[in-house]
Amino acid sequence: MEIRKAHFPGRAPLDAYGNGGFRFADMSHLGSILCVPSGIYGWTPASPVDLSLDAFQRVMEEQEDIEVLLVGTGSDLVPLPAELKERFREAGILADPMSTGAAVRTYNVLLSEDRAVAAALLAVD
Repeated sequence: MEIRKAHFPGRAPLDAYGNGGFRFADMSHLGSILCVPSGIYGWTPASPVDLSLDAFQRVMEEQEDIEVLLVGTGSDLVPLPAELKERFREAGILADPMSTGAAVRTYNVLLSEDRAVAAALLAVD
């Protein structure tokens, strides 16, 4: 799988998810995605065990523009490791894990309210 630079430079609602990917801004991406203020990016984690501080480097780089980070952990809610949640707290980011479907829906609502939201979303089948 090739991870490219931003598919979409900026913020856009997510139109669909499932079948291993996402649709947004008349585009689609197979695999996980990271939605931050600078754009929507392909994201390497494929399962909750892949969620490490390194995986969230771009989030930390843009932390000044993010208040809430929605973490879609796949089909089911998987809590984030305590050390990861603490690092987000230190950065002033509320990290909220939930199923990917719930994260997509919540992201779209917060985005429509022009909130400082980001989303890290594991792809689901």
